[in-house]
Parts: sequence; C-alpha cells; structure tokens
Amino acid sequence: MSNKSILLATLNARYIHASLGLRYLYANMDELQPQTELVEFTIKTPAIQIADEILEHNPRIVGFGIYIWNVKQTTELIKKLKQIRPEIIVVIGGPEVSYEYEHQTIVELADYLITGQADLAFKSLCRGILNNQAKPEKIIRAQPFSLSDLKLPYEFYNREDLAHRVIYVEASRGCPFKCEFCLSSLDKTAYPFDLDLFLADMVRLYDRGARTFKFVDRTFNLKIATSINILEFFLERATDDLFLHFELIPDNLPDALKNLLVEFPAGSLQFEIGVQTFTEEVQSLISRRQHNEKTKDNIRWLKQNTHAHLHTDLIFGLPGETLESFITSFNQLVELGPDEIQLGILKRLRGTPIIRHTETHNMKFNDQAPYEIISTNHIDALTTKKITHFARFWDKIANSGRFRTSIPLILTGDPFRNFMALSEYLYDRFKRSHTIQLEDLFAAVEDFYSNDSNILATLNIDKQRSKIKTRLTPKTKANRRQIQHLAV
Repeated sequence: MSNKSILLATLNARYIHASLGLRYLYANMDELQPQTELVEFTIKTPAIQIADEILEHNPRIVGFGIYIWNVKQTTELIKKLKQIRPEIIVVIGGPEVSYEYEHQTIVELADYLITGQADLAFKSLCRGILNNQAKPEKIIRAQPFSLSDLKLPYEFYNREDLAHRVIYVEASRGCPFKCEFCLSSLDKTAYPFDLDLFLADMVRLYDRGARTFKFVDRTFNLKIATSINILEFFLERATDDLFLHFELIPDNLPDALKNLLVEFPAGSLQFEIGVQTFTEEVQSLISRRQHNEKTKDNIRWLKQNTHAHLHTDLIFGLPGETLESFITSFNQLVELGPDEIQLGILKRLRGTPIIRHTETHNMKFNDQAPYEIISTNHIDALTTKKITHFARFWDKIANSGRFRTSIPLILTGDPFRNFMALSEYLYDRFKRSHTIQLEDLFAAVEDFYSNDSNILATLNIDKQRSKIKTRLTPKTKANRRQIQHLAV
C-alpha cells in the first residue's frame, strides 16, 4: 500500500458503480494531488475490513462521500477508524450530510463537514490542515463557483473502471425544475459544461475503451442543440457494445431529436423517464410541471419508433395521492408499454421541500435511511408494506425481462390488481420479497397460474429462454437487464 497524506474514499452500493464525485475532488487537488489517493469500497464489505485497508495507507486526512445508501455503513466505519486511530482527520461531504445535519451521528464523529458542492472546498481545507494553519469551523459551507473553474475528472477512470464498471459523466449540472421530493429542486437552474471540452474528454474515454456511459444530468434534453451534438458524437462511434444512459424530460421531444434517436441500434440507448405520477392535483401540490398528454405521446413514440430501452419511474406515497389514483397512474403507464416501470416508495431526502406537507397530509417517514414513507392521510402502513413487496416482485418479474412472454397475459385487463394478486401469493409463499432464486420464482408463478394453460405455456417459453446466453452478452454488468429484454 502507498503512504499518502490524503485519502479520498466512499462506499458504493455495488462494485460496478464508480464514484464521479470522488474523481472530481481528486482532479481538483492541484499541488496536493501527488499526496492524494482515491479508494472505493462497497457497502457489503465489513466496516472493520475497510478500516484496516484504509489504515494500511497511513493517511493523515480521510475524506468520505456520504449518500443515502451508505450513511449507515460509513458511520460505523468512521467509529472504527476513530477507535483505532483517533488522530486521523475525517472530513465528510455529500448530499446526505449537506442538509439537516445538526443531530446526525456521522457529523458528530467527523472532524469537518463540507456542505454543498465540495469540488474545490475540500482541497482548500486539506491545504490549511497540512500547512498547520488555524483550524476553521467544523461546518464549512462550500462557496459557489463556475463550472469553468473545475478540472474535468475523466482521465482518472482507470483501466479496470473502463473494462468492468459504469462510467458516469455529466454535460450539465443542476436542474431548473422544482419537484419537491428531489434535492435538485434546490438548484436555481441547470448549468452546462463547455461542450467542446466535454466532448474532447469523451473522445479520450472512448479511445481508451470506454463503452458504457451513464449521464447523470437531471435534464439531458433541456437544451436540444446540446443534446443533438452529444447524440451525433456517439452515433458516429456506435458499436455493438456501446451503451448510453440519459435522463429525459418526458414532455420535451422535438422532431430534431426524434430524427436522431431512430438511428441508434438496439441495445445502445437507455432512457430514464421520470413520470412519478399522472395525477394532476398531486403534480400541482409538489410543484411538478409535466404535460401528461405530451408525456404519454412521447413514450408511445419512443416505444414504437426507436430501439431505446425505456426505464420509467413512478413514486408511491406522494402527498395527496390515494391508492386509487396511484393505481390509475400505474395502469396508464403499463398501457404505454415501457420496458421497465421502477416503482419507488417516496423518500424524505434531507433538505427537500416535501417536508412542508408533513402535517397537512399526516406524512410519517421512517427515521432511518432511506427514510421511506410509512403512511399518509390517504395511505395506511399496511398498504405501503404491500406496495413495497409489489415493487420488489414487479422488478424481479416484469422489469427483469425474464418473464417477457408471459407478463402481457398476466397483466391483461387490470394490470395493477392482477399483479397485486400474484404479489400477495408470492409473499405468502416465500414470506419475503427478496433473495429468491429464479428457479423458485418460476415454480411459484407456475403454481399460481396452474389453471391457466395459456399463461403456463408462455411461462415455459420464458423459462427456456432465460437459460439461453444471447450473442448480445454485455461487456459489463451495466446493461445486463437491457440485454435480457432483447434476448431471442
């Protein structure tokens, strides 16, 4: 192990996720970069094992990126580090600790907290510590900066990252919309990076072998001219293993963009489309601007005219949403035919304006990450629990692509209630909605439909197909599910 003064670290949810935030910090360390090292772990690794690995680097300063998915594990890790080496200076930052941090255990354990975008502030803090300057206050509020002040981080994806991990990139930062469940609602607007500089870095990434690009822009198609330039760049470099992920504004799809999208081959594009709800009263309540009919038309058009994999999102538990209105949104979305419907349970992210509805709508949230809704004045706790199991089974069956032939028959008529009946049966059978083997899941679904010969026939087709290794086997795990939807 190396002996560096500064260690940048985070706990990713999975190995294939490579931290873009840490790489921005590292890229902007300037004269401190030779003294800095970047290391990544996963949340499944025991805290004591991670602590041992960090201590082998013998750092003076350790900076951790804190997110909703790793705050519990990182809290335990920092406890271990401080027990063994209390003199190590621990700096934390990230969205999970940038708001409502006053009583968080992890903040109490850390020596410093940088709130907001710490791309430049972390370097300044480390510089002061290493130069033995007067210590600043524990809470450091990162000052605003222009994106042109940043050095881009893409050269710091290494060979292992390029071969086996998702490469996260961003052409813009921020969001102009004010959806109250989202931290991006706190942004003033979206700011673009210099497009020429960004594309020059994309050339270098591509030439080094990168083929999986996940854009983290909240609004990729906000500025259509920029979207077109980026799509044309990748279309010129389209290969069998190219995979691009974009988050689309669902009601903004002009013809100039459509004309490009039809050119991309199967397996190369994934669009994340946040519908969240079709209930207009709820949209108004949470400050969400969405033209529902344009959204529906655009999803239909994408499904019928492109090869893009459509990953759509719905949120359960929004203020003002009833079970019936949620079912209506769900069934409308099923009718549009996206490849995936991600059913999210509303989370009360720290700092988001959704909290203003807490009293009016009697919203009760879990006090532990990920802070999911328990109940509202329209939704009781038992219903939330049932939808949670529904969402997990939906992901294993409908979203996975493993049941591609049978799912249309299963959903015929009333998609939500049909699948809820299956979900309740599966939960009663397994007493859980996770860690279920595929063979066991197929057997249980077959048992549920034992009197329906049509569905049984399609289940047999899906079961046989699920064992076939398609020639489209992905280069990384990033698009394994998308490939399953394309398997023949």
